[in-house]
This record gives sequence, structure tokens and C-alpha cells, in this order.
Amino acid sequence: MPWICSCPVKGAGSEPRNRHGLIVAKPPPPAGDDQFIALVSPPPEASIDGNISFDSMGNPVSVNIAFFDVCSGCALGTGELTGTGFDTWDDAGATSWLTTTAPIGAHLIGAHLIGGDWSTDAPGGTAVSDNPARPDEPVGEYPLGDAGTAAQAVGAAVEAQAAWRAAGFGSRSRILERAAVLFDERADELALVCTLEEGKTLAESRGEAVLSAETCRYQAGLAKTSTERIFPTGNPGETIRTVRAPLGVVGIVTPWNFPILIPVWKIAPALVAGNPVVWKPASNTPLTAVAIAAVFADAGLPAGVLNLVLGPGSVGGALVADERVDGVSFTGSVGVGRGIRDVVTARNGRVQLELGGHNPCIVFPDADLDMAVTAVVGGAMGATGQKCTATRRIIAVGDVHDELVDRLAVAVTALKVGDGQDPATAIGPLVSAGARTEVVEAIDQARAEGAETVAITEGVPDGPCYQAPTLFVGGTDLTITREEVFGPVSTVLHVDTEDEAFALANDTEFGLSASVFTNDMWTIDRAVHELRAGLIKVNGPTTGSEIHAPFGGEKNSSGHSAREQGDTAQEFFTRTRTAYIKPGRLP
Repeated sequence: MPWICSCPVKGAGSEPRNRHGLIVAKPPPPAGDDQFIALVSPPPEASIDGNISFDSMGNPVSVNIAFFDVCSGCALGTGELTGTGFDTWDDAGATSWLTTTAPIGAHLIGAHLIGGDWSTDAPGGTAVSDNPARPDEPVGEYPLGDAGTAAQAVGAAVEAQAAWRAAGFGSRSRILERAAVLFDERADELALVCTLEEGKTLAESRGEAVLSAETCRYQAGLAKTSTERIFPTGNPGETIRTVRAPLGVVGIVTPWNFPILIPVWKIAPALVAGNPVVWKPASNTPLTAVAIAAVFADAGLPAGVLNLVLGPGSVGGALVADERVDGVSFTGSVGVGRGIRDVVTARNGRVQLELGGHNPCIVFPDADLDMAVTAVVGGAMGATGQKCTATRRIIAVGDVHDELVDRLAVAVTALKVGDGQDPATAIGPLVSAGARTEVVEAIDQARAEGAETVAITEGVPDGPCYQAPTLFVGGTDLTITREEVFGPVSTVLHVDTEDEAFALANDTEFGLSASVFTNDMWTIDRAVHELRAGLIKVNGPTTGSEIHAPFGGEKNSSGHSAREQGDTAQEFFTRTRTAYIKPGRLP
């Protein structure tokens, strides 16, 4: 991985040098202790290669003491290792985690990837990536690019375009297959970095890594499937044939809430279709983005085919505005998405947008309530409610309302909120203190408008990013029932009839996801045909999707281009060409 060791190394200059490296950590250690292992490759001067060896479970089984001997002024110096099992050559084969009483943090340094080179150039300065669970323990630093950085990355993509197009689907597929292997192999590492930056549980983060591997495999296999069509013609001897050609240079702008999976489900189909990519990730999860880019680079992507630029929103703006970018795929807010649409379409470029949601879940009187409660709470509160498909409105039909509310209240109250690295945690912190402020303001407004709080999770840790999952009961006049709140908050609404339920579910500017809980086949059929949402679940949560099926919404939830994921993903990243072929006479 393109991390830079945070330890000053003897013989190194004052400027950090770009290296491959790895930081391994475990769940939070007991108070007063930190668990930390740093691996640098190539090794520091005077050390022996292969600094640390790991067993099949990822536990360190041997440490090259020479590595610590050449570290200057860092907490991992040999003096701090006394009694740990790693302090002498004789003990170098110890099988426990390195434990010290020194305050050691997992400090990573990220880099841009431009034209195959990792760069820490920082025309915009540097920034710190925070751990929302423990903001006083930063995850690491990363360089801030500017418009010039974005232009340089686009230039590298343009230069790589012809060769990547000519490489053919076989070569491109093999690289994605190797990337899939690396995503599987690095799933725990990717999960750790994701959890440290975003806050979600390790299980949720690891799930993203595993699904990213599956996405790469699926798109690699799909590239080997013919998409050509043959059409009849009235001209004897003539054939009409369609082929797909790469779109061109693709700009990808991704959010922080699924910092592994969303980038991959854009990058994989773009690459395998023959497009070079310039990627601007969210500023909350830059180091996770670096880890992902490293997977593709290590899989064998040629220089310039995937470029990563880190920095503020203005860097993404420069990328989007670059005339050399043929298409942009964006996931994020409605306002930003509309701005991107206007800029790109003005030059007749192609735009793919996945935006917000205000997703309803209808529970009918005949529903399996055990199933419904589990799905509703998971859909509303899972991932700390930071999903565009999260359940924002729970519509209870008829006399199921009271029992449903009682059961939901019990389930919400029982949720465990804490550090995402703790296996017992069900709900991690929000991504930032600013995000929590927005959620708190929405909750306060709902209460001021008359919403009744029926459940709030207790035992929430102190910290600026932790927010207790909250369940309201209220009416449709509440602002919270119309505007998206990106956090663990949901509202139960009561209606008397099926007609009212469907009308209320559709009464929103969004149309990303919806679900119904019922065993009545007529109601199910009505839901599939009448709910104005791109994703419809029956007896399942509003969240979640399969990588081989199309994903996208209606109304203000999505743009009007091809759906993401599945075989439809290729429609956005390719151009269809129609050829009329008539052979000439032989001489």
C-alpha cells in the first residue's frame, strides 16, 4: 500500500518518501495500552527485508528487531519493547500482539495517484483524516490537490486512453480478476481503515470489501459476454450490427458513506469497458480511497488508467469542468448533483447521478411483525442511518400501528452504540461532528413541531460524533417526514387504508427505495407497480442490493442515465455504434 511510515528513519531526508507500507491494528485495547504494528517495505536502511511475518489469521509471528534498531525517535524504538516479547532476538518469534504503554496511533499518510506515480504534492496544503469514534486520535494525513492536480490527472488519463482501449476485454478482465483476489486478501485491512475514517462497524466495512471483490469478478465476467446485436435488413447480403465502444475519459466523484463499495461499483465497469478513470473521493475518507487505488494499481493497471486526486470539493469541480472528461458518475447530494449535471451536459458530456432518498416502509396488518421489526430497525438505524436507502418513514396501516410501535421501541432501545472496532457495537458514530450537528438540529426541530419520541437508545458514549438512534411518532406535517436526515432517525406514521399508505409513500420528491411488509399477493403486485421507487423490497428492508441487479432511483433520487451495477452499468460507460456491413464482390 502507498502509505508512508510515520516513524522518522535514520538516513531519510526531512521530506517523507513514498513507500509501500502497512499498519495493522486490533479492536480497542484495554485502557492505557495500544496495539500497533508497523511494516515498511522497502525496509529502512540497515534493516533486513521482511520486517514482520504474519500467520494465516493475520497475527504477527516474528518481528525483525533490526527494523526497530534503525527507527529514530519513534515510540516503537527498542527501549519501548522491553517485556513485550519483541525486545530481543531470542524473543523475536513471540506470537502475541505488540503491546506498549506508549501512546501509539495508526498514523497513515496518503498520496495522489497520477500517471502511475504516488505523489504527496500538496499545493492546497495538507489535511488530517479524523477518527469519528476518537477524534483526538487522527487516522493520518493526506495532501490537498488543486485544479492543477485535477488537470494533471486528466492529462494522464488522456495519455493512457488509446493503449487501454486497445488492450482488449481479455487483458482488462484479467486485471479486474486480480483486483478481486486482492480485495479478498486485504478485506480486513481495508475494513480497518474504513472504520477508522468513517465510523461504521468492522463487519459493515468488511462487507464492503468482500462485495467489492464480487463486483470486480462480476464485471470481469460480464466483459466476456457479447453485447452485440444483429438486425435484419431489406438489402440482400447486408448485415446490421451494433458494437459498444468506450465512452472515453471518465470522472468519478464518490461519497464517504460507502467509501469502498460505491467507488468500486463505478470504477470496475468503467475500467473493463476500456475507459481511463480520474477519481475524486470524499474528503472524509481519503485514506480508504488510497487503499482502494492501491488494490487496482497492484493488480496491474497500466500507468494513467486509474488516477486518484485528493482534496476539497473544488478539486472535484475542476475535474467535472475539464473539457477532456467525456462522462461523470456522481453519488452525493441533490444540489451538488444538479450542478454537475449542468456543467457536464453543457458540453454534451454524459452524466450519471445517484442522489438522495426519503424511503418509506409500509407495514400492513397481515405482516410478519418479527420479520418487519428486524428489517425496519436495520434499514433505519444500520450504518448509523447514513445510507441513501435508509428507512426514513415507517407507514403503519390500520390496527397494526400500536403493536408495531411498541416492538420497534424495544428494538431501538436495545441497540449498542459505540466504536466500530468493538465487535459488540451495532451502531457506530456519525462520520463527523458537523454531521451530528445537522442530525441534532433536525431532531430538535421535529420535537418543536410536535413529534413524540417513543424510543431513544441509552448508554451512548461521550464524543462529538455519537448520536443515539431515535424513533418518533408523528404526522405528515413534520419537516423530518419530508427532508432527508442523514442519521439514525426515523418516524412512524399512521394511516387507515391501503390507498392512503401508497399515496403517502409516493408523496416525496425522492424515489430511490421503498419496501412493504405483507403476505397478500394483490397488495404485493400493487406495490411493485405503483410505488414510485427504483428499488422495491417485499418483506425486506429498504436497504441493500445485489451487485448483479440494476440499482437506481426515480424523481430526484437519480439522473436519467443508465442504472448502476448489473449488466446495465456498461450502458453508461460505453457508446453504441451501428454498422451496416455489405461485402463487395471478389475480383
